[in-house]
Amino acid sequence: MEKINDFIPGSLNVIAGPCSVEGYNSLFHSALALKEIGIRYIRGGAYKLRTSIHSFRGLGDSAILHLAQVAKETGLKTVSECTQTDKVEFMAEHIDILVVGTRNMHNYPLLELLGKIDNPVILKRGIAATYDEWMAAAEYIVENGNPNVILCERGIRTFEPETRYTLDISAIQVMKQKTGLPVIVDPSHAAGKRDLVPSLACAAIAAGADGLMIECQIKPCESICDANQTIEPGTLKQLLDAIPDLRLHLSRMEL
Repeated sequence: MEKINDFIPGSLNVIAGPCSVEGYNSLFHSALALKEIGIRYIRGGAYKLRTSIHSFRGLGDSAILHLAQVAKETGLKTVSECTQTDKVEFMAEHIDILVVGTRNMHNYPLLELLGKIDNPVILKRGIAATYDEWMAAAEYIVENGNPNVILCERGIRTFEPETRYTLDISAIQVMKQKTGLPVIVDPSHAAGKRDLVPSLACAAIAAGADGLMIECQIKPCESICDANQTIEPGTLKQLLDAIPDLRLHLSRMEL
């Protein structure tokens, strides 16, 4: 299984893919497009916790098997959210990196079980969680035996309605200093609008993020979930091409 030290300090660690796995063919073709531009990790949701019961809630176990098959055919590593305790063992067998979504940051039985597997775990910040609460949630995983935790800032709820959430750039350095764990950023959920994603991604890299998690697929406007914040591979490639110059400029600054 993928280990946390594969997230190499100083390198660009990017996870990309659709919000939800909507079928094998679309996932496979998105994976090929992402691999072509240098992406190593493909994400896709299987069990979606939706505010409305009428929203698409994922393909379930079938989506996990689709991800595993695409990984086998493309060589990409897989990333998917684990939403319930009875799916931990199944997902750990088929998925490289498991994700704890914002709604489950306080799901302590789930965190404890994720501490008993070897797979790296991405722990997303709760919608209104403080740094200390986020750190305490990470400790549930670490103290149960799994040190391979990656923190993910994905925006918090504030009074501002223009974006989906408010991206807390300060969290990157604060949490790296407080925990010593890698911190990545999900600009897609923070923005809620695809035209804002590249700018927020660059801001995250400039602030020292160890990686990005971005919603991306070949036909974003046709996405069942989060179509408005999903970008296409061409846009992601432009972002990836721009980041080396950004990081070179930052390296020349005396901070």
